[in-house]
Amino acid sequence: MTVLLYVLGVLFVALGVGLSIGLHEIGHLLPAKKFGVKVTQYMVGFGPTVWSTRRGETEYGIKAIPLGGYIRMIGMFPPRPGDKPGTLRVSSTGRFSQLADEARQLSLEEIKPGDEDRVFYKLSVPKKVVVMMGGPVMNLVIAVVLLTGLVTLYGQEVQKDGALVASVSECVVPASQATAKTTCAPSDPKTPAYRAGLRPGDRIVSIAGQPIKRTTDVGRLIRPRVGQPTEIVVLRGGARQTLEVSPIRNTVQQVGPNGAPLVDASGHPVVVTAGFLGVSSAPVQALERQPVTVVPGILGQQISHIAGVLVHIPQRMTDVAEAAFGSKARDPNGPMSVVGVGRMAGEISSGSIQGVDESLAGKLAILVSLMAGLNLALFVFNLIPLLPLDGGHVAGALWEGLKRNAARLLNRPDPGHVDVAKALPIAYAVSTVLIVMSALLIYADFVKPVKLG
Repeated sequence: MTVLLYVLGVLFVALGVGLSIGLHEIGHLLPAKKFGVKVTQYMVGFGPTVWSTRRGETEYGIKAIPLGGYIRMIGMFPPRPGDKPGTLRVSSTGRFSQLADEARQLSLEEIKPGDEDRVFYKLSVPKKVVVMMGGPVMNLVIAVVLLTGLVTLYGQEVQKDGALVASVSECVVPASQATAKTTCAPSDPKTPAYRAGLRPGDRIVSIAGQPIKRTTDVGRLIRPRVGQPTEIVVLRGGARQTLEVSPIRNTVQQVGPNGAPLVDASGHPVVVTAGFLGVSSAPVQALERQPVTVVPGILGQQISHIAGVLVHIPQRMTDVAEAAFGSKARDPNGPMSVVGVGRMAGEISSGSIQGVDESLAGKLAILVSLMAGLNLALFVFNLIPLLPLDGGHVAGALWEGLKRNAARLLNRPDPGHVDVAKALPIAYAVSTVLIVMSALLIYADFVKPVKLG
């Protein structure tokens, strides 16, 4: 049963990736046809064609390797001086298919009578931008729909008042020995929390009559009360219980305003002598359905995180390489390939990750969140203004508009269409980097996958 669930999780991601790619290319296809551009091919995948059919002037099909897609519009690049009259260079929107076209030295295709004005390069600048932005925007729309359904129908974890007892230490250990000593000797004194009967999972409601709003309140109220009998009210199994503890004097690690433990420049704990209870606490979280108004904030946070990963991609890829070929652990917030996403989906659906909601709804919610994140990553990634990405074509169109407006203001002749094909050396370099990165990520996802839970 576990294997079947794992396979279903992988298939869920495979289908989701395929649909995301297909809809991305539809985002290019629909405005291109609306603006009259002749589209000769719509393909999901690359490599050998597995299946295709022709509808009107467009061939629709599926190729063997489902890691990309493309539409082929006639005349994406303007003719060069010396090109045979009535022909234009072949190109398409997909990164891998563009690479293949470029490897064939941009072979020429004939323009049939009546198609002279149905070429992409003759579109106005706004229309070019709409066509090339259609793919990334489609990924953004997919992410918005998935996230909206997720938070309004399933819910979102929200922080509530109080603090959960995450763990209870059995014996008293100074902060300087906390990482070195893992077992208690019979002679070790018991912690106040252990003696009072606090248990992991207890929700601390108040300490000494003071309500607990967040985890930092626990230390703030316990540390000054050395040797003072103190009442702690907890919720256990839905019922309130009052326990009495007497914090003892001990060396404990200081925490910052946000509750994070403080360390010095050498990485050692910053300690202080204060009241000690012997518990670690965690925030109280509850799953609640949210209004649709929270979606923009969630989108902004995720897009900001993805953009941060891309900005620091050299360091991120260095970390991936060190993990793949060394002993370093993978960063769970770092980049991964579609292989890693599929593997993670299989582990989630099969219940192999601790701390994950084991219900069907919980697993499905995580998988949907995974697909939403993947589409947001595609949206942000394709905005990079470099060929062969969609953002490169958008940048070329905007540059064309800027040159024409400048010429108009200066009463100079129209400079004509910008030939983005002149940036093909950059496209070659970017494509090479993308291939190397993809290979590294796929290898790392096999030998050192990201671990959650």
